[in-house]
Amino acid sequence: MTDASTNTLKLTDSIRLAWRRWGWLQDGLLAAGLIGLCVLVNSPHALVGRLAISADKHREDAVLWWIATAFIAAAVALRRRWPMPMLAVCTAATGVHLTMGAVFTVIDLGVAVLLYTVAVRYSRAASLTLLALQLVLVTGWSVFAAVSGKPVPGLPDLIPSAVAPGAQVGSPAARHTRSVAESAWTGTLVLGSILVASWATGFSNRSRRAYLDELHARAEDLERQRDQQAQLAAAAERARITRELHDVVAHGLSVMVTQAQGAEAILDIRPADTRTALTAIIKTGRDSLADMRRALANDHSGTGSGTDAWHPQPGLDRLPTLVSQVTAAGTLVRLHINGKPAVLPSAVDLSAYRLVQEALTNTMKHAGPRAEAEVTITYYDTGLDIRVSDNGRGAAGGDGRGNGLRGMHERVRLLGGRLTTGPAADGDGFTVSAVFPLSGSDA
Repeated sequence: MTDASTNTLKLTDSIRLAWRRWGWLQDGLLAAGLIGLCVLVNSPHALVGRLAISADKHREDAVLWWIATAFIAAAVALRRRWPMPMLAVCTAATGVHLTMGAVFTVIDLGVAVLLYTVAVRYSRAASLTLLALQLVLVTGWSVFAAVSGKPVPGLPDLIPSAVAPGAQVGSPAARHTRSVAESAWTGTLVLGSILVASWATGFSNRSRRAYLDELHARAEDLERQRDQQAQLAAAAERARITRELHDVVAHGLSVMVTQAQGAEAILDIRPADTRTALTAIIKTGRDSLADMRRALANDHSGTGSGTDAWHPQPGLDRLPTLVSQVTAAGTLVRLHINGKPAVLPSAVDLSAYRLVQEALTNTMKHAGPRAEAEVTITYYDTGLDIRVSDNGRGAAGGDGRGNGLRGMHERVRLLGGRLTTGPAADGDGFTVSAVFPLSGSDA
């Protein structure tokens, strides 16, 4: 989902919240508007009806009509708070209007307004049940009013005022019988259509709100997922930098410390060798700094920029240099390459080099003096096998689960490989063995 869609949903949600916050005022204005329209559209005599036979009766009907109207207006004003009870009140008050013979007026549309509210707030089954009940009431009253010669709700002029009983076919009484049927059906159709349209509008609005709520929830989920993905990406990048820095710093410092110890031991007796050791320390320090800058660089595209372009990512082609460096530091390393060297994917090439580097660093740190190491690289058509072993005393003083070994396991796991570490089978020395799959990889 785009940012524009997300912003649109947020704006829509804000408008809906503001609309709901001032709902009581809107409902009050709606109720007042219905009463105002009722007074403007209908004359006072039409409001009360045509059944009053005296002035006193007229006043009583007027008072009763206005009391029922007040209940309808109150029900409309409180429709959001108690939809179903207010629908019952509105239906009863409208029934009072109809039993008086009053003309169906604008205020009587309060039933449709309440039915709309129920359709928006409640389930389809509940609102349909109430709609069916309203239709039954409308149909029953239309038939009763038509048969009784009373004005049909909404269509009072279709019923003649008097009918002679026992009239012949074609007489006014016969025509009245047809008018009764037509009026009952038409009244039911007109008022029923209003109720059905009100319910359909409310249910459609409910469906639209549910759809908007679903979109809003989905937008929130997408934002949450985006934040989580950003956090995971940041954590993965920190882990990558940590592994790179550990490999670079641990190896560089191990070589430098070993060279410095050797230089200190021969400082007085072999000054020339001391100078050679210091030169090696300087070179190792510079290389380590270059590797650190590369690991912390902002450009991770692999092409590099500036100074980094002159220092590409290390790979297995630099193993001879690494072996010479470790050997010069005092740990003899033998390198064996089996099979035909192939161009490896950059990720595999870097990880394989770092794995050998970390294994030789552990040998220098833990194998003890006069220890020797052996590195064997075997190329297959579908994989790469790396084995680094030494004849020292193993990971003395450690549990074998330090940052270095954890970094090895993470590198190999991310590339779908397999890593095995532990003491040699005969208990003499330590062995690191890894297998990297190459099938389907892009070189």
